[in-house]
Amino acid sequence: MTSEVREAPIVTANPVLGSMNDLLTDPLGTYERARRDHGDVVRFRAGPPGLRADIHAVFSAEGAQQVLAGQAANFRKDNVFYEELRRSIGNGLLTSQDETYLRQRRLVQPLFTRRRVDGYAGQVAAEGAALAGEWRERDGDVVELVGEMHRFALRMVGRILFGTDMEKAFDVVERTLPPLQAYSLKRGLSPVKPPRSWPTPANRRAGRLQGELFALCDEIIASRRGGGGASDDLASLLVHARNAEDGSLDADELREQVLIFLVAGHETTATALAFALHLLARHPEEQRRVQEEVDGVLGGGDRVPTAADMEALPRLTMVVKEAMRLYPSAPVIGRRAVGDAVIDGVRIPAGADVIVSPWVTHRHPAYWAEPGRFDPGRFTAEAEGGRPRYAWFPFGGGPRACIGQHLSMLESVLGVAVLLRDFAFEDLEDGEVPVGAEVTLRAKGVARVKVAPRG
Repeated sequence: MTSEVREAPIVTANPVLGSMNDLLTDPLGTYERARRDHGDVVRFRAGPPGLRADIHAVFSAEGAQQVLAGQAANFRKDNVFYEELRRSIGNGLLTSQDETYLRQRRLVQPLFTRRRVDGYAGQVAAEGAALAGEWRERDGDVVELVGEMHRFALRMVGRILFGTDMEKAFDVVERTLPPLQAYSLKRGLSPVKPPRSWPTPANRRAGRLQGELFALCDEIIASRRGGGGASDDLASLLVHARNAEDGSLDADELREQVLIFLVAGHETTATALAFALHLLARHPEEQRRVQEEVDGVLGGGDRVPTAADMEALPRLTMVVKEAMRLYPSAPVIGRRAVGDAVIDGVRIPAGADVIVSPWVTHRHPAYWAEPGRFDPGRFTAEAEGGRPRYAWFPFGGGPRACIGQHLSMLESVLGVAVLLRDFAFEDLEDGEVPVGAEVTLRAKGVARVKVAPRG
């Protein structure tokens, strides 16, 4: 007996523009409402009649696993959103495909082995200690976590991946990246896109922003070329990466890899850090519990944490995972179907644009009781074993899973540990921090906390 294959229900929307404005102004809320009202596989229609684009969205854990892993060969990064992102930030590991991707991955993979990443723990601790020192010396005791953690994460990326001080780069990245992401998303949803070569105000602004980012990456690469391969930072290793099968990265590939790691390498960690501390500030009993764990492992002195300490910090690791569940840095992941597929009993036609959404799946009531509630206990080994594998996938999954996920966890857990050893955090906001999505999750408000030195 075979199950009937259904067509995806069309999400109710504006009769003229369909879901286009909803997806531009409130994509996360739009996806959540679509799952609630129409089910785990739905179809959005964006744009006016005759120019509409169809987007299929898959919200179940089982469906996400099929798209990203089980049927990964059929769901490629060919969709319009990745094409626009590729044009904005280059054809690095995040956006490349086929042999280009495989060649890049083979050249870069040795730089992200667990042994090499574990060796960066001391640098994470050093940046955490430096930030703690700045907080002690500043006037006032109020910290805005979103901005501070973006700066902190970028400083860790600079020290670990590029062997350089990224303080001067912070303003460039924060000024250029969000509008470039918004520009790419808007073009991806727009039914009519003027060629990028046309001198429209939006195109000219995007070109200037891209030029600033490219110049920053070229400066980083130039600073590492004279190292002779002796330095252990990622930029130096990329410059000198070579193997018999793949040769080495050319100038454009180097720039694109540096840019991808600059962008992805700090945004994932910054989001986890900011929201882990924000959630702990809002839940003082949990904060005290985690601080007791940190004190038991690191003590009250200046001992530098190591990667091995992560295993002795299970509750803090659960807090970080829960923060990533509630606030995944990549809330939406896009693909395009090569051939017809069936996901959760719903037909996905060949050529369809498809998205899966960690934001929605991480809040799906089929996998998470009271999904909006902060509860690190969801990530005990027993609880994790009782859920589908893709109920939690902040780093994507399948053959295109994030290559830097172990580094991000190391930075997040040890970074929070160093700050919790030195400070107690008290929430000063009335409620949750509002967020929105462009390509990555972005806070739309502030997360102010009062920081008080401990001991």
